Amino acid sequence: MSAAREGEMALALDEARQAAARGEVPVGAVLLDGAGAVLARAGNRVEEWHDPSAHAEMLVMREAVRQRGGRRLADCTLVVSLEPCPMCAAALAHFRVGRVVFGAYDPKGGGLEHGPRLPYSPAALHRPEVVGGVREREAAALLREFFAPLRAGGRNDDSTA
Repeated sequence: MSAAREGEMALALDEARQAAARGEVPVGAVLLDGAGAVLARAGNRVEEWHDPSAHAEMLVMREAVRQRGGRRLADCTLVVSLEPCPMCAAALAHFRVGRVVFGAYDPKGGGLEHGPRLPYSPAALHRPEVVGGVREREAAALLREFFAPLRAGGRNDDSTA
């Protein structure tokens, strides 16, 4: 694993921890430009904003295009602590994100390597480079720690996005 990917993921994991502290599912994302500079970083805000689309990935992609004054992110890398869900996977195709690096795999709710596997569909609008499993254990542990007390308390909310 390259030191650069490890460092990029550290930023996403930091955002995930901050999201958990706010009571959000701990998912964090960072969007980097072609030179590796951070354009945007965010954690989930679904609960806080009462917005089911306020996933970390969506927030950073929206912010990056706002900053850049365009709608394409082909030279950019999205780094996210959890495999993007189908909604976010479809959005990254529309934003034309060049590369996606994620931490934990999401067999139940993922949209890149699991579920609809959108980048690999013959009808895909765009096929970003996908790198999964970067700091996977750490990212998965954040999710397990967040959901453990909820499951123990009888709440069965297995969603990870």
